[in-house]
Amino acid sequence: MTDSGFRLKGSVVTTVLLEIQEFSLSNIIAHLKDKIEQVPHFFNQAPVIIDISKMTQPVAYEDFNTLVVSVGELGLGVIGWRCDAQRIPEWRDELSIPLLPASKTRPINPPAPIVAQEDNADVVVKTVVEERIVPQTTKVITKPIRSGQQVYAEGDLIILTQVSAGAEVLADGNIHVYGALRGRALAGVKGDTSARIFCKSMEAELVSIAGNFMLSDGLQNIIWKESAQVLLVEESLEIQSL
Repeated sequence: MTDSGFRLKGSVVTTVLLEIQEFSLSNIIAHLKDKIEQVPHFFNQAPVIIDISKMTQPVAYEDFNTLVVSVGELGLGVIGWRCDAQRIPEWRDELSIPLLPASKTRPINPPAPIVAQEDNADVVVKTVVEERIVPQTTKVITKPIRSGQQVYAEGDLIILTQVSAGAEVLADGNIHVYGALRGRALAGVKGDTSARIFCKSMEAELVSIAGNFMLSDGLQNIIWKESAQVLLVEESLEIQSL
């Protein structure tokens, strides 16, 4: 502890990026409600960044502020917003949340456009992890990952036991789970589209490769409680048996 009584440190935070392509408040809120109902633990109090940088039409302050309030009422925490640096709205200073710069993290491979599986084309929800660039290392975990725990690896992540429901594992590289994967697994979190997820028993709430994700309902229609791998093929997640 320093003389000032506190210490400032960087940390890894899983953030939900709400990327708006066409502004329709009712459509956005309906879309979010549907996602939250599928994995409520993942979205509960999740930090959210609203991104309007891909919108071609301007949005009014009143409409955008209503969106911020509505997202908060769904149990999410809006921590900031982004827009095109060349088209910053005149009302930027009227908002109570900060305007954030574009992510400065560099992808390991050029990332493909990031879309959520079966999402409405006008609204894209994706997961992002922003952190400093560091050399990749492999992390090996020998104990079960309990509900509420988060484990992050700067390279590959190897878990020799299970990942419980409500837990979250993240890696810049691949994720290997030599047991049941019941929580959330996010590989290639800095944009590595070649990353993969491997597990002995697919029971996940959510799997994600470079921001592209699939929820448990989609997984159950493909592979469930069997050995599987998750990979990205032509901008879409693919689940294969092992």
